[in-house]
Amino acid sequence: MKNMIISSVIILVCFVIGIILEKLILPRFKKLTAKTKWMIDDLIVDSVKGMIILLLTLLGVYIALVYLPLTQKVEMIVSKVLLVLTIFSATIIAMKFFAGIVAMSITKFLPARTGIFRTVVKIVILVIGVFVILNTLGVSISPMLTAFGIGGLAVALALQDTLSNLFAGVHIIAVKQMKPGNYIKLETGEEGYIVDIGWRNTTIRMLQNNLVIVPNNKIASSIVTNYYLPDEEMAVLIQVGVSYDSDLEKVEKVTIEVAEEVMKEVPGGVPEFKPFIRYHTFHDFSINFTVIMRCRSFVDQYLIKHEFIKRLHRRYKKEGIEIPFPIRTIHIKGGSK
Repeated sequence: MKNMIISSVIILVCFVIGIILEKLILPRFKKLTAKTKWMIDDLIVDSVKGMIILLLTLLGVYIALVYLPLTQKVEMIVSKVLLVLTIFSATIIAMKFFAGIVAMSITKFLPARTGIFRTVVKIVILVIGVFVILNTLGVSISPMLTAFGIGGLAVALALQDTLSNLFAGVHIIAVKQMKPGNYIKLETGEEGYIVDIGWRNTTIRMLQNNLVIVPNNKIASSIVTNYYLPDEEMAVLIQVGVSYDSDLEKVEKVTIEVAEEVMKEVPGGVPEFKPFIRYHTFHDFSINFTVIMRCRSFVDQYLIKHEFIKRLHRRYKKEGIEIPFPIRTIHIKGGSK
């Protein structure tokens, strides 16, 4: 009876210590680590969070075994159960820690998260943990590895699409031609910001705030326009036409003045860029040209075009420059006799 009380007290004390560490000490330690530039300490705190109570309780049970009148067989079974739970807890902590290391490493190169690497790391560590547990229980893992090799071939054939998406996602990230935060457009017409490159799909947020979920292999085999490469800045091209009676030198001067004004005053414009125009077509009813400006990023072009068209229309009206309506001249041969 006395030994039972001692064992219960040991387990209870370890459990209470775990609660104190988890609920009181760990949050304060988290605040301290947040002030340091070293990120590893933050990862360690996040990894052990939620596992301290379990680990200390297991420690208490292990110590209490000394005072419990158990048979050798029962004690061996309980010891193995405790060891398995300890290994499993360590596996969970390792999964969190190494997944955090991978995420931290990726953010040095990518502006947003990519779940594919964290998922792969977690799966690998979990498999290793399961093998260690089986080996601890005395289960030979050699036949299992052989079976996994044969079974893996069958699974690979059955999961061709899934594996294709997985490797396509790895390829997309590895070549660094697309990454979260980039604005892209697929040849099928979908366009928007990349939110995440997962182990199976890539998520794209459209300007309408809808999400488009695209399988990785579709993106890998598609023609994709990335508006953030090689730079976020991009040209803004606007087509304009003026009357054949217009003074083209004056049209060029006025148009460039308006474009320079827009570059300096409209958010998203590039003030240091010098706009220019290029005449290119004698059209049916107008002489057409292209105005070339520049914006900071893809979405900035909409406001720049909006303001430029308004200001150019007002300035042309003031300067007497005509933007002609479509005209058709019909010549009728012959007539009444």
